[in-house]
Amino acid sequence: MNDDKVFYNKNGYLVKPDLFSSAEINELKKETAAIFRGGRGQIDGIVPVTANESDAEVLKKYLAIHFPHKLSKGIYDTLFQPKVVEVLTNIVSPNIKAMQSMLFVKAPGKKGQSWHQDEYYIPTRDKSLIGVWIAIDDATIENGCLWIIPGRPGPILQRVPNHDPEFAEKDSLDITGFGTPIPVEVKSGSVVFFNGYTLHSSKANHTTDCFRTALVNHYMSAESMLPWDQDGNQSPTDDLRDIVLVAGTDPYSWKGTVDVNKPYLRPEKNPKHNVHK
Repeated sequence: MNDDKVFYNKNGYLVKPDLFSSAEINELKKETAAIFRGGRGQIDGIVPVTANESDAEVLKKYLAIHFPHKLSKGIYDTLFQPKVVEVLTNIVSPNIKAMQSMLFVKAPGKKGQSWHQDEYYIPTRDKSLIGVWIAIDDATIENGCLWIIPGRPGPILQRVPNHDPEFAEKDSLDITGFGTPIPVEVKSGSVVFFNGYTLHSSKANHTTDCFRTALVNHYMSAESMLPWDQDGNQSPTDDLRDIVLVAGTDPYSWKGTVDVNKPYLRPEKNPKHNVHK
């Protein structure tokens, strides 16, 4: 476990295969279909499903949903998955809180996410933000896996205009001089952990019949406050308390918690909204 922490601190990411069993992954696949079919509650923008539409036909209509853990007990339970929490408490802190989940269904032909750092969108006070990227499908170069530049750049980099057709966004990062990007190809059930400052992206899904579905949960140390306005959707705050404590203790429990972030569909192209993996 100490080797994991050393690797993560040096490289800004960590890959752990087989953290989710095949049974857990199958349940996530069923839950994904149920959510996008409207079976876990109505979400603005979800269109009615006809009886003869397959799950694949339904999922091809969408890109992602934010905060699915607020709709689905199955997704909520992944926040506490024991093998994930064991890694988090080893490489981040014994006290861990979650603030976001995102469920991506990158269908064939869908574009990728330009180079970015998650802390640009979800600021923490102690640089402890960590993405937990759960591969529901195998992630390959062909279907749009993550790409990462190993290392921990000090600052949040300036965003610049993007002209790469692989990416949906109109802006990106200039990664010149920050190292060689590597593809993070992983099997279903694997988990990629990456720090909020780590440079990462994903390319388009160039397959004709292969989804690249992934659940991404975001966590941070509970010792840090969370000055996050959720991309301007919430009032400015020094500590957003729409969080879930998943391990240890919460030093700010006296503040209580709130439920202000609501599930919403991810638009196809919107460079403002965060982390489109």
